Amino acid sequence: MENSEAYQSAKKRVEAKMGFYTHLTVYAAVILLLAAINFLSSSSAIWFHWPMLGWGIAVVLHAFAVFVFPGRFAVTEKLIEKEMGRFRTHP
Repeated sequence: MENSEAYQSAKKRVEAKMGFYTHLTVYAAVILLLAAINFLSSSSAIWFHWPMLGWGIAVVLHAFAVFVFPGRFAVTEKLIEKEMGRFRTHP
C-alpha cells in the first residue's frame, strides 16, 4: 500500500511539474508571437510588455506553488482523505 501511495504522490508531483513546464512553454511562445506582431505592425508603440508582465507574474506564482511550496499537495491530500472519510461514515 505504501508503494502505491508513494507512486501516487510522485505521480502528482510530476504532473504538477509538467503542468508548470507546459505553462512556461505556452507563455514563451505567445509572448514571442505578441512581440513579433508588435514590432511588425508598429515598432513605435511597444505594448507587448504589458501582457508579458501580467502573465509573467502568473508564471512566477505557478513556479512558487510547484517548486518552492510543494508541501501544499500533502495538505490537499490530507483534506481530501478527511472529506472522503466523512462521506463514508455519513451516507
